[in-house]
Amino acid sequence: MASPFLSIIVPAYNEEHRLPYTLEQIFSFLKEQSHTAEVLVVENGSKDRTFEIATGFAKRYPNLYVFQEKQRGKGNAVRHGMREARGEYWFMCDADLSMPIAELKKFLPPVLNDVDIAIASREVKGAVRYNEPYLRHLTGRVFNNLIRLLVLPGLQDTQCGFKCFRAQVAEDVFRYQTLTGWSFDVEILYIAQQKGYQISEIPIHWYFSADTKISILKDSWQMFLDLLRIRRNARCGLYDPKN
Repeated sequence: MASPFLSIIVPAYNEEHRLPYTLEQIFSFLKEQSHTAEVLVVENGSKDRTFEIATGFAKRYPNLYVFQEKQRGKGNAVRHGMREARGEYWFMCDADLSMPIAELKKFLPPVLNDVDIAIASREVKGAVRYNEPYLRHLTGRVFNNLIRLLVLPGLQDTQCGFKCFRAQVAEDVFRYQTLTGWSFDVEILYIAQQKGYQISEIPIHWYFSADTKISILKDSWQMFLDLLRIRRNARCGLYDPKN
């Protein structure tokens, strides 16, 4: 079977309500594209009907593949999807589809060429946020300032859940991944930056979802600890090629 041009990886934890809309939007978009694509849903320890719903959609769409990752954590789910992907470009996509799927064209040739990693940004010029509470935005900016101070100088928005990798780049950086929770993508971008890969921030239109899985207090503290862990891992050489 020929490899597709694009692999879309959707981590899904307790997404029985949002996943049907998201998958319908993704496949409606792909139907209008000239390139080939596959969609990989990775169910991640859900307590609802997420897996059942995803497998139901797989009966309708032969290029939809559904996997289960028993170990909780978004980082685990995305890594699982990356291991299964076969495309030239691997795009991680949040199940809430807070970024309209049509924006995906900004991340791929011919619109974007010769970039190793393209990440959605809600902060660079041209980006637009919709309906986001002020406190949520403020908390996100404080955390991103910490990320830039401690780990990733130069990137304005590392936490938006839509990111595209050239396949060879993803294979290289994800093999060093150690974090399994919300901060895994900060670690991945840090590894990529240390390896000299080109990272481009893409301005997007982004819609706030009130049904977010993130707890501002609990998860922000864990994310801060994760930043310190990334620095420690780097000092210990865990991201070096010999390891």
